[in-house]
Amino acid sequence: QLQLVESGGGLVQPGGSLRLSCAASGFTLDDYTIGWFRQAPGKEREGVSCISSIGDNTGYADSVKGRFTISKDNAKNTVYLQMNSLKPEDTAIYYCAAVGPAPYRLCLIRSNEFDYWGQGTQVTVAS
Repeated sequence: QLQLVESGGGLVQPGGSLRLSCAASGFTLDDYTIGWFRQAPGKEREGVSCISSIGDNTGYADSVKGRFTISKDNAKNTVYLQMNSLKPEDTAIYYCAAVGPAPYRLCLIRSNEFDYWGQGTQVTVAS
């Protein structure tokens, strides 16, 4: 079956770092655009970062630009989200999602076209 599994979340202090992983199975990432999304309690789901199918283009929400970096390793069929300088307002459940070849910034425009979703991983930023 087609699956995306997030990992790497946890509790971190403000200013700290985490690296989230999104491991794909049942399909090959090099044919898909991948987006990272997050949803905090009481807030709407927000597109965080996206990467093109071959990894040559990336996009970021203004709220994370300069702090987060998305990347992929096709050999491992895994997408990463490196999160630095974390703030309490970054606290949320983070999800990765995949869609067939699409504009690389799609996750920043709309989410309803993403076909496959992971289960989410909790990120909590607090002292």
